[in-house]
Amino acid sequence: MRNTALHDVHERLGATMTGFAGWSMPLRYGSDIGEHHAVRRSAGLFDLGHMGQLEVTGGEAAAFLDHALVGRLSAVAVGRAKYTMLCHSTGGVLDDLVVYRLAEQRFLVVANAANTPIVRAMLGEHSGGYAVSIDDANRALIAVQGPHAVKIVGEHPDLRYYAIKPERLAGCDVLLARTGYTGEDGFEIYCANTDAETVWEWAIAAGALPAGLACRDTLRLEAGMPLYGHELTVHTTPFDAGLGRVVALDKRDFVGAAALRAARPEKVLVGIVAKSRRSPRAGHAVLDPATGERIGEITSGAPSPTLGHPIAMAYVAKQHSEVGTGVAVDIRGRREEADIVALPFYRR
Repeated sequence: MRNTALHDVHERLGATMTGFAGWSMPLRYGSDIGEHHAVRRSAGLFDLGHMGQLEVTGGEAAAFLDHALVGRLSAVAVGRAKYTMLCHSTGGVLDDLVVYRLAEQRFLVVANAANTPIVRAMLGEHSGGYAVSIDDANRALIAVQGPHAVKIVGEHPDLRYYAIKPERLAGCDVLLARTGYTGEDGFEIYCANTDAETVWEWAIAAGALPAGLACRDTLRLEAGMPLYGHELTVHTTPFDAGLGRVVALDKRDFVGAAALRAARPEKVLVGIVAKSRRSPRAGHAVLDPATGERIGEITSGAPSPTLGHPIAMAYVAKQHSEVGTGVAVDIRGRREEADIVALPFYRR
């Protein structure tokens, strides 16, 4: 089990630690719901040091990423970021990524922790013939998320959403990005591992509440954000997940292009609101209430602390995906009524 640069800090704070993708991570510090509400109402503080960070540099870095990923990274301006995906030749998603352009031929690729080895390996496999280097970026990553994030980190009017810039915070040189995974405004701070505790304590002193992975999951679910291994897998395409907009089909060639051009999704990712207090969970079957026929499967589900009722995301057959459609969910052998709703469940 690997430790982030803030592991000792989490233990001093009394966090409940859990294993996640080979890392020891804080699940919660106290109350999952309290931490969730802190992010929605003020500001939460997350250790994201487990996320993969790869720097792609070299004279053909932009052209290489255009080939390896589904988006057009060469069109991203220096100082901006793009949400994109690494796909298999079959069109299935291997990981969803945020890619920052730090300089003309220098990019930071941020991968999900569990998928970092395969992202590193596949980028290496696709790099043949391109003048590029792919290296691990050994940095800490700290997120400040919530409506008070600007009060804590500062106004930074020059930093738009999905942008990044060098900055000094808490007396430390950092890369400051305006991105997040909670549905709130916020920042992600890339800093040296040796500066991580300084930045963390500075954010707490300014009013941020430490928050763990448990509330991060309910926050992203409310915001309708996909999670790899749930909404995104090698068996789903970006089009299945309603994310076809990230695929630049007009590029001449890229990994998975033929399969993605031919993709005709038969399932649709939808939101589901349960009518009972019982919460659908990943793997539960979605049924046609009239026939009992299985028409889909829950990918993520939980009680929503913000909305006060159970919510879920699910893949359902296209003909059953219209908003307002009534469905049933098999929750441990008992059918519960639910409705299909538009995503996201929550907007700030």
